[in-house]
Amino acid sequence: MSDSIVLGAAGFIGRAVVAHLLTQGGSVIAAVRPGSEQRLTTWLHAQAVDQTGLSVVSCDVTAKDLGLPTDLDAADVRDVYNCAARFAFGLGKDDAYAVNVTGALNVLDWAAALPGLRRVVHITGYRITVEDSAEQNYATGAYGASKFESDPLLRLRAAERGIPLTIANPSSVLGRGQYVGLASIVDDLWHGRLAAIPGGRETFLPIVDLDYFAAFLTELPKQADTAGRSFTVLDPRTPVLPELIRLLAGHMGVRAPRFSIPVGVIEKLPRALTGADPETLPFIADDRYDTAAADEVAHKAGLAMPDSETVLRAWADHLVSSRFGAVEADPTAGFVDGIWVSGDRTQPAYVLLHGLPVDSDSWTEVRKALEAPSLVADLPGLGRSAPGEIDEVLPRLMSTARSRPVLVGHSLGCGPVLKYAAAHPDRISGVVLVSPAFLQPRSSRVLGSPLAAVALRRMSAAALATRLGIPAGAAVDSAAANLRRPGVAVRTVAALRRASAPARRNELAELLAGIDVPVRIVVGAEDPLAVAVPPEVVVIEGTGHYPQLTHPAQVAAEIAQVGVRAVGASAR
Repeated sequence: MSDSIVLGAAGFIGRAVVAHLLTQGGSVIAAVRPGSEQRLTTWLHAQAVDQTGLSVVSCDVTAKDLGLPTDLDAADVRDVYNCAARFAFGLGKDDAYAVNVTGALNVLDWAAALPGLRRVVHITGYRITVEDSAEQNYATGAYGASKFESDPLLRLRAAERGIPLTIANPSSVLGRGQYVGLASIVDDLWHGRLAAIPGGRETFLPIVDLDYFAAFLTELPKQADTAGRSFTVLDPRTPVLPELIRLLAGHMGVRAPRFSIPVGVIEKLPRALTGADPETLPFIADDRYDTAAADEVAHKAGLAMPDSETVLRAWADHLVSSRFGAVEADPTAGFVDGIWVSGDRTQPAYVLLHGLPVDSDSWTEVRKALEAPSLVADLPGLGRSAPGEIDEVLPRLMSTARSRPVLVGHSLGCGPVLKYAAAHPDRISGVVLVSPAFLQPRSSRVLGSPLAAVALRRMSAAALATRLGIPAGAAVDSAAANLRRPGVAVRTVAALRRASAPARRNELAELLAGIDVPVRIVVGAEDPLAVAVPPEVVVIEGTGHYPQLTHPAQVAAEIAQVGVRAVGASAR
């Protein structure tokens, strides 16, 4: 027996609705496309949602019976949430119509037979409230056209059959897993492809937070006066598009376009020149929307909409972490004053800085092996971080740390580690230097004398792995992707040159000699030190300049030994 059924339950919005219903103590039938069952349950598990009241079944809304199991007991279902939709640009007419029109009507007809039906909640888009014939043209966009076509048909069918229907019209719903719509503009901004801001000074692309919207949907059936009505759900405090782009650019540490280009001009220019999808253009408008009815529902339910700028920043962090949907996102990663960080920012046992030309993802396997809270960052100007002074990264990271971590640096990252350790020995427990470039022959380092930035930027991940003599994998993929962004390859080569300067090498050697905390040096047998040094040196056989990538467990074990010694020393 179940209180609710959610159609499209494995989708971006559907799974959030399922989570909210389960958290409220309800019993839920989650209807998903065949093959999506595990995707939903895995996501719910990651959100720590109790799945005791959950039943997962397969469905196909394009079928008259919704393709539900013949033995499904839906007699106790009171609320039906139709989150099943084809939301994408570039859809074919038949594909969009089958789900967004026929499927939506099928859901109504199926729900009409439920003996205890309280409400059908259907989701469409906020542009439905704007009269714009361009959006109803299948030639210019099947998604928008199918949504426009379905809206009056659903209202009519509900009225004819006496179905208590409520329609929610959200704007762009932002949250983890949203890679459509506004995400394409953020993608272009991050990769330096956004030459101009589309629209004008008053262009308004409103947003709404995913968790807020899911909570709003689950409240609709509880308020009797919402039946037969529609509600535009968006945050009117969303910055106008030029300000929104500047906000995200500042957060991500990239340059925002200075100029705007009207939609009318974009429409007349070749798509190959503008890169604009014609289907997105109707959404780039100056219209404003009446949210009074939705605000009243939220007020009665005690729902507070989160700050739009906070939502935008968190979403941008997710987009960058997931490489815009290409990989699994790191939920702890994000920008802090332009620096890309990941991990525990208050109680790290280890803080690790990368070398060249990799980024903080090069520590992923070491961090797993350490089995203790850790914090990593992309050095300023490198990887995903905004330009800045490399030696300033640790003072910024340590400003929020309440622990005394072991500092770990690889190659170039050894410099800021030594600088901080010399200045603040009381704030740390020890130092580990992995392949410290300043102690190795200048000609022995993997990148050689210096690799041209243009060549570095054009390298595929496979070519980069071959060049560095390391196995292909997620760390190399991340490095290659970051090097292709404007300016990163140039700054990487410049950082290599600065680190190779005799003055810098001598400075770090002097700092090392005077360090007053436990120090360990780890090198690969194929990448030895040029000079003997007092600290303990551990040599790992069968590897070169990147032992953290080739032998992560061994490197982690050596790092942990410094942590153990530091704990023992403090206990004494």
